[in-house]
Amino acid sequence: MKKVVVIGGGHGQSTILRGLKAIDDIMISAIVTVADDGGSTGRIRSLYNIPAMGDIRNVLLALSDEDNFMTDLLDYRFRNELYTGEFDIIGHNLGNLILTALTDTTGSFLGAIETLKGVLKVRGDIIPSSLDVITLFARMDDDTIVSGEANIPSFNHHIKRVFYNHAPKATDAAIKAITEADLVIYGIGSVYTSIIPNIIIPEIREALKTTHAYRVYFANCMTQNNETFDYDLKDHVVAMEDHGAVIDLVVKHADKIPDYILERYRAENSSEVIDHHDSGHEVLAFDLLDFSRDLVRHDPAKITTVIKKILMRIS
Repeated sequence: MKKVVVIGGGHGQSTILRGLKAIDDIMISAIVTVADDGGSTGRIRSLYNIPAMGDIRNVLLALSDEDNFMTDLLDYRFRNELYTGEFDIIGHNLGNLILTALTDTTGSFLGAIETLKGVLKVRGDIIPSSLDVITLFARMDDDTIVSGEANIPSFNHHIKRVFYNHAPKATDAAIKAITEADLVIYGIGSVYTSIIPNIIIPEIREALKTTHAYRVYFANCMTQNNETFDYDLKDHVVAMEDHGAVIDLVVKHADKIPDYILERYRAENSSEVIDHHDSGHEVLAFDLLDFSRDLVRHDPAKITTVIKKILMRIS
């Protein structure tokens, strides 16, 4: 069985994992960032001094049994319009609250994840990149320092580097998964606030250099306002490598994105990621996208097909 590790966070990592779990005879490990400090996750993190759990929750749901009614329940968010007066519960995600309760009852964050894995019939290992409560910083091109993952995309400057003020300790499971992997996948997702926060943990960065795994970057198809605005494919790759990623292959989309959808994204300062064929890496293009909701989204079924082809390469 091939051992496949996916490094990232956010909805992009979850999309890749939904594609991966359709493949038989592989062992899946998801290494997930815990640097998120916004929304429900950020509020719980501040109150209870535990690692960020929002991306962990998304990955649990992505790798769970799709027929389990708990997936919808754990994704439920308490909405303001349902209540009157002041309630601390407004805006919280039920899955985050359950993970918080399980952290208390099991005595550890890892124990909470393992317990919920059993309830959701999750396939694979879900590994926080660190168990430290960490704050992500960014140095902008004007040398402004921005504190907090949630604040970084709100600054209208190019990012030069993201970093932690104190080096976090990687989880042993994350290092073991990377070291023993046959295939490591970066992405899909926010380069600076979902993928790189894992890579800049020193022990993870070193493991990515020394592993014998084939390391593949699934590139974003659209830029992100204030984070990767006007980046081409090479810019994404350089940002990853400057922070310690080692890349053997880049996978990009070959789909023709409809003009009306591109126009909608342009209004939000987002544009298609263009490949000028100068990334310095082997680049493979595949049909990867889904436009059914008039949005640009990766299709898990298409990702399944692509990863099967990559696995055949390394078998």
